[in-house]
Amino acid sequence: MSSRSHLLNDRTAEHYRRSLTEGVERVAAKLAGAEQPFTGITPAELDPTVAAVNLDQPLGTAREALDELERVYLRDAVYFHHPRYLAHLNCPVVIPAVLGEAVIAAVNSSLDTWDQSAGGTLIERRLIAWTAERIGFGRAADGLFTSGGSQSNLQALLLAREEACRLVRKNSETSPTTPQILSRLRVLASECSHFSIEKAAVLLGLGPEAVISVPCDEQRRMRPDALAEQMARCTREGNVVMAVVATAGTTDFGSIDPLPAVADLCEQAGTWLHVDAAYGCGLLTSGRRRELLSGVERADSVTVDYHKSFFQPVSSSAVLVRDKDTLRHVTYHADYLNPTRSVEQGLPNQVDKSIQTTRRFDALKLWMTLRVMGADALGELFDEVVDRAAEAWRLLTDDERFEVVVAPQLSTLVFRYVPRDHTEASLVDQANLHARDALFASGEAIVAGTVVDGRHHLKFTLLNPETSLADIAAVLDLIAGYAEEYLGAHAPALSAARAG
Repeated sequence: MSSRSHLLNDRTAEHYRRSLTEGVERVAAKLAGAEQPFTGITPAELDPTVAAVNLDQPLGTAREALDELERVYLRDAVYFHHPRYLAHLNCPVVIPAVLGEAVIAAVNSSLDTWDQSAGGTLIERRLIAWTAERIGFGRAADGLFTSGGSQSNLQALLLAREEACRLVRKNSETSPTTPQILSRLRVLASECSHFSIEKAAVLLGLGPEAVISVPCDEQRRMRPDALAEQMARCTREGNVVMAVVATAGTTDFGSIDPLPAVADLCEQAGTWLHVDAAYGCGLLTSGRRRELLSGVERADSVTVDYHKSFFQPVSSSAVLVRDKDTLRHVTYHADYLNPTRSVEQGLPNQVDKSIQTTRRFDALKLWMTLRVMGADALGELFDEVVDRAAEAWRLLTDDERFEVVVAPQLSTLVFRYVPRDHTEASLVDQANLHARDALFASGEAIVAGTVVDGRHHLKFTLLNPETSLADIAAVLDLIAGYAEEYLGAHAPALSAARAG
């Protein structure tokens, strides 16, 4: 075949149809036949297979490439659709969104300027308006799709930084330079906030020390009294709180900060409030729990990750702002792309409000989902996993083998295997780590881990409505078995060492 025969165009449409059909059939077969979420393969086992591929010698046909792909990827991929994948914030995806993904790849629109995307621009804008309305923002709101929560948080804090610098200059009798202002800026976020907040501070030239950790209560939610103390302290020290970051669904606990109380403090101080709702945004479609996001409408910016609790394929995130005028801080004009005359012509160029230039039409996935399923159906799916987490919490609290940290607000459970004989805490730590690793190596199930108050814990993140309480109970039995196996092998040796 000639090189041109691989280009997707009017003459190769049938080749495109056959190739994608064969690929879809392969993936469908893997999905249908996945008996567990993972094979347990190690990097050392798989690396030689991948390394042996000669990338300079093409196979020639899609079928041969798919055969090879089976060996280097599909056979050993982690399948999030399996009900015993319980680890990270990875969701099973809905079919309409996957259909949208196929359209995105084939048409290959770039959502930076109107002359590259046309209808795609309007679809993205319509979905941003729809999300803003669900949040409770007014008509002045705006935003755009991003690659994920980390980028959404970065852009929100970039806008907050520029607004803070503008206000400092406006209220200063002198003319402070940008470096002089940046050294005084602070970001207040709870001790359970996402690590991307600190990373954003570094990328924005503030340094990690600019992020001040605010203590949480027993439910792992930001304490308003502690926030007020830190805000007052910043003022006394001559620093400027450029933003407060509240979290609606922390990664470890799914906890939701008290948004109304946090918003009150920000409003009184004239401080930018950003709500990281990357996880909790699924509540925007919930028919039973929407009130958990009460207060989010008072934020200056909000992060949502549709690829978490809206069951969308990666990537699908957005950052929204209550006042679209603040997006001017990322507006730059290039003569070849979006010259200033395009503004005069009224062309809707999305690059004018993005920190990206070339950008995928990820909005189409959500569009297809809403047009086929509807928002209520998404809300039902998210409510179902939250219900399951509540049931699992009761299961854990009734099981003497485990202790659970907090009752879940969303669908995350952090817990720990604890032997009845009160074995040394460090040994229990190792037993929990071993249980997680052994479970992963078996491929029977996948759970996550974290550290709470200096001790190693395990974590269930439930995002699959297909996960049953029976699945969860079975995984708990596996965890206990692996932990007991470890303690059986190591506790006697420890006791002997102490006796000696």
